[in-house]
Amino acid sequence: MAAPAALAALQEIAHSPVRRAAHAGERLVPVASALAAILPEAGLRRGTTVAVTGSASLVLTLLSAPSQAGAWCAVVGFAQLGLLAAAETGIVLERLALVPAPGPRWPVVVAALLDAMDVVVVRPPARAGSAGRRLMARARERGAVLVAVGAWEGADLCLVALERRWDGVGAGHGHVRVGDLLVEASGRGAARRPRRAWLSDALLADREPADGEPAVGGPPPAVRLRPMEVA
Repeated sequence: MAAPAALAALQEIAHSPVRRAAHAGERLVPVASALAAILPEAGLRRGTTVAVTGSASLVLTLLSAPSQAGAWCAVVGFAQLGLLAAAETGIVLERLALVPAPGPRWPVVVAALLDAMDVVVVRPPARAGSAGRRLMARARERGAVLVAVGAWEGADLCLVALERRWDGVGAGHGHVRVGDLLVEASGRGAARRPRRAWLSDALLADREPADGEPAVGGPPPAVRLRPMEVA
């Protein structure tokens, strides 16, 4: 679809009366229980910006609970997103908008989606700079959650995959079945004190394909939490 036509379609969505109808008045966007345990409010506050680094499947996990609860989600600039992995994580594809290659006008695309969607994920091609600040303001104004893949200056909440460990491999034998992620949540206000937990992660969904390589994704196991004390 040509860029002008794509933007026109996004504007049409933005002015649709269906947008966020099921979530009117709700302050928090739900997250998977494993993530809720390490977030100050056990969910994502509308109007905030979340930076996610270190894991593609952590992004999918972040979208799964909102999508299952009826939220509309969008992913911008993530050309290698595996739709099979997304579906198996629990994301409802009928309420997922994908803009894999937004081009140089990506801030315009993201802004239009923030008008229309509950959660918008963006993987910016470069440092967001002033465009990032404008998008954060747009998210606050519209009551959407902006999720940035990678570092994002001024983010309210940061989710970082710190460490991976694999299950299923013995001393020279066995098959890798699942990789666990050590995730840390930190940020502003009540999130200032970092909190960590081990999350069960989908091995294939977590792997970033190389440029030009087909995206891969297999059915991940149910997310589970292993509580961990933080010093």
